[in-house]
Amino acid sequence: MEKFAEIQARAMARKGGARALQALLPKVASEAQFLALPDDRVLAMMCRTINQAGFNWTVINNKWPQFEAAFLGFDVDRLAMLSAEQWEAYCNDPRVVRHWPRIKALMENVSFVRAYSHEYGSFARFLNTFPASRQIDLMAVLKKRGSRLGGNTGQWFLRYVGKDGFVLSQDVVLALQQAGLDIPAQPSAKRDLERIQQAFNTWADETGLSYTHLGKIAAYSVGNNYAPEQIDHSVSKFNAMMD
Repeated sequence: MEKFAEIQARAMARKGGARALQALLPKVASEAQFLALPDDRVLAMMCRTINQAGFNWTVINNKWPQFEAAFLGFDVDRLAMLSAEQWEAYCNDPRVVRHWPRIKALMENVSFVRAYSHEYGSFARFLNTFPASRQIDLMAVLKKRGSRLGGNTGQWFLRYVGKDGFVLSQDVVLALQQAGLDIPAQPSAKRDLERIQQAFNTWADETGLSYTHLGKIAAYSVGNNYAPEQIDHSVSKFNAMMD
């Protein structure tokens, strides 16, 4: 595996130096900030990430206040009291995306969040039991216990709620491949994910950087070299929505 210092040097050269690269990196929440995240915001971000997967983001952004109103501010206990008929009625509610599989995913994730929150004190505290060095284990739990939270959807959900970790975007995977990791373009097998986790663990030990910043720097070292004003700052926008 290539040393991360070489990857970082490429990213700095492409982005105009160390300061310019640093300015592109998203803020990583402190442990205290992350643990203060209430269950309703966690559930809201699950719903938002699921609805934006394969959908027009602008539509979801514009409709989001209506989502909040329709789904009772994503109050977990209130949503848990809804009947099956009330959940099905959302399929005719113009305030939300009227797509039963996505509505059903929210219904099922209410139970998911509520159960782990009761056991650990909050869902954020449950997520915090998995350090970034065990992200693939947490991803497996989200896929198995949650609804529609597998693959990249689960990774983006973790990023948007402020959990430190990597997202296997096309550029991150390419950077891993160029660094010497033998993985496919769309890694999903457990063996490949374990290799990726070990690579990030090695880089974290080498640099002391957060996994979020390791992933972003790796992505900036390859692929299309967009100007700063062209870079998608959706993570920062999502973080602001959590406040």
